Amino acid sequence: MKPTLLVLAAGMGSRYGGLKQMDPMGPNGETVLDYSVYDAIRAGFGRVVFIIREDFAEAFRQGVGSRFAHLIQVEYAFQDLADLPPGFSVPEGREKPWGTAHAVRAARHLVQESFAVINADDFYGSDAYARAATFLGMPRPETDKAHYAMVGYPLINTLSDHGDVNRGICTRSDNGLLTGVEEYVKIVRDADGLVRGNALDGLRKEVCEVTPVSMNFWAFTHCFYEHLESDFIDFLTAFGSVDKSEYYIPTVVDTLIRAGKADCSVLDTTSHWFGVTYPEDKQHVVASIRKLIESGEYPSDLTQGVIHA
Repeated sequence: MKPTLLVLAAGMGSRYGGLKQMDPMGPNGETVLDYSVYDAIRAGFGRVVFIIREDFAEAFRQGVGSRFAHLIQVEYAFQDLADLPPGFSVPEGREKPWGTAHAVRAARHLVQESFAVINADDFYGSDAYARAATFLGMPRPETDKAHYAMVGYPLINTLSDHGDVNRGICTRSDNGLLTGVEEYVKIVRDADGLVRGNALDGLRKEVCEVTPVSMNFWAFTHCFYEHLESDFIDFLTAFGSVDKSEYYIPTVVDTLIRAGKADCSVLDTTSHWFGVTYPEDKQHVVASIRKLIESGEYPSDLTQGVIHA
């Protein structure tokens, strides 16, 4: 069975100032998502599930989803603040969503196969999709431990020139397995030339420029949903009443690794990542896509060049 691609598209892009998933970046009005789905199709993915908010579902279907309906099976899942396990409810006054892991949970009734997870507004590159698809297609040994993967990019290749970013900072063993992920926020190159960010403990720390970071490109077998449900209950018990607490995918994976329930390969990629966090980033993305077209990595018109695996 071909793997499914889950696309996290519920965010409205508050720092960017609009629904950046629909912003044209390519020469024929293509969005970053157009290139993501194109790469997924030629890597061998069989279906795409967009995880969105129901309040802009119709606009998203018409502006984005309709582009792909004739190319690949398209479905939608809705991230809802009130979609919680039995016994839990939304704390009074909370409006902020629960985070990326909660968004993945929104598709639990649609996905029965192995799947990858990406952000809607990040350009990951064709090699990243090929490596994820290869990993998901590998036979798995019968063990009590689940086997997952993430695509890792050097931190220096993921910074923005126009403001701070949030990243999952990774450590790994000599055999390429992820040993830990720590979410850092407000990462930026400071005036002294060093890159620093705020760890979850609130301290601002220097971060090595070449350390692999999670750009939220993950590869999971279906059993991840069992792990996710149990861990989400633990999260809500501990932090559900904390204002603006968020449930991150890297934190879930880190918890599973430390508990011995899963391991996670770090898939190094030759692809270049780029994304739009701030309006000023758009020019760089547009120029980068143009260069990839000129080098032959992508056709000038994606609708004429889709390769079905």
